[in-house]
Amino acid sequence: MKLGWSHTVLNIKDKEKILDFYVDTLGFKISDSGPVFENGPEIIFISYDPNEHHQLAFVLGREDLNSSTALNHISFRVESYAELKQIKDKFDAIDHEYMPLCHGNALSFYFNDPENNGMEIFFDTPWDVEQPQGEPWDPELDEKEALDWVEKTFKNKPGFILRDESTKEFVNR
Repeated sequence: MKLGWSHTVLNIKDKEKILDFYVDTLGFKISDSGPVFENGPEIIFISYDPNEHHQLAFVLGREDLNSSTALNHISFRVESYAELKQIKDKFDAIDHEYMPLCHGNALSFYFNDPENNGMEIFFDTPWDVEQPQGEPWDPELDEKEALDWVEKTFKNKPGFILRDESTKEFVNR
């Protein structure tokens, strides 16, 4: 199994200053934004690479700029659904808590490391869908069942399309 780095999410306080720095100064582009959940804080996805939906994301709501960390989570991609299931089996074997969450474009496990740092491991689905999206999913499903569930659950969401057919500049590959 190979874990490939995907993206980092930071908690931020000042949206304008952050976007001025990352977009105007460094040249990132905004790929999506919206509330994390209904009435929740805004998340802004940015990428420098048009083949990656986001390389960085920012969640508004950070209060104390003097605290030592703004890290929300670090994310890793696996190449196959079987590898995602291997992670599940390892977590189950050591009774490590994780949250299965699907974004339409990815089936993810969110969890904390032993020092409570947020982590995500995910498998790409064949679809693109506007973000943010998030629905709990059943990690007991086999790959075909899981992908059938994703398609059924997200097919009526904005921007849902097979990734290979997408003409959007930023897609999560």
